[in-house]
Amino acid sequence: MESVKKAISTEYIRLDSFLKLCGTFETGGQSKAAIQGGEVKVNGEICYMRGKKIRPGDRAEYGGKTYEAVSK
Repeated sequence: MESVKKAISTEYIRLDSFLKLCGTFETGGQSKAAIQGGEVKVNGEICYMRGKKIRPGDRAEYGGKTYEAVSK
């Protein structure tokens, strides 16, 4: 599984915004649909909360890729 590190400049970022920042989705609607459809995992567990706070060290998984939030 491919792993990508993405720097965030704040204490946390919402899951849907983080996935857009990583380039996984172009719109919030696309990320919302994937999250609510159970297609996204956070730290190894399926997450249905698009407002989930992603902090440095957290990992989101979608489409065979893992995205890790790191401090800027």
